Amino acid sequence: MAAAADVGITSESSGLRQRYAPKEDSDWNPELPYGGKVHLARKKKDDPFHVRAIEAFALCATFVFAFYAYYYYDNLHFHVTHAYAHLGYPSAQHQVGQRYLHGKGVEEHKEMAMHWFRKAADQGHPHASYNLAVGHLKGYKTDLKKGEARKLIHHAASQGVSHAHKVLNNVCTRGGCDD
Repeated sequence: MAAAADVGITSESSGLRQRYAPKEDSDWNPELPYGGKVHLARKKKDDPFHVRAIEAFALCATFVFAFYAYYYYDNLHFHVTHAYAHLGYPSAQHQVGQRYLHGKGVEEHKEMAMHWFRKAADQGHPHASYNLAVGHLKGYKTDLKKGEARKLIHHAASQGVSHAHKVLNNVCTRGGCDD
């Protein structure tokens, strides 16, 4: 019975735990990385219908947008610039004014051009200041007060707009800017 008691005593009864040792595996190769075992990839399931439909829609939308951007560039550029102008960027506001003034990408509208030039000029944009003042001198409807055209042209000239120097010397010195 003592022999049976010696056989019954294991590491569990003595309080020691043994490390788990897996049985020998025929796939084990210690020469391979990641512990020597290679797992083959499973075949991926096909995407469900709604995922394929979304992908097809995105692909078609991309082609439609590319077609629109290629054939209607001026219109697209106007709308993108107009969005930035509404966000308050003075150079975008000036560009929108230019597009309204010349009718590029949008129908020509002088009053809207002066409106956008005014917004950009209020933020200190020199070319918009010049365009607003010249528009006022040409008789376009603006909200400039008496003597404000001279200030705007002077601001544009001080910022390096070459046409503003010419207008300041040729027109304003003769009293043409005092309306």
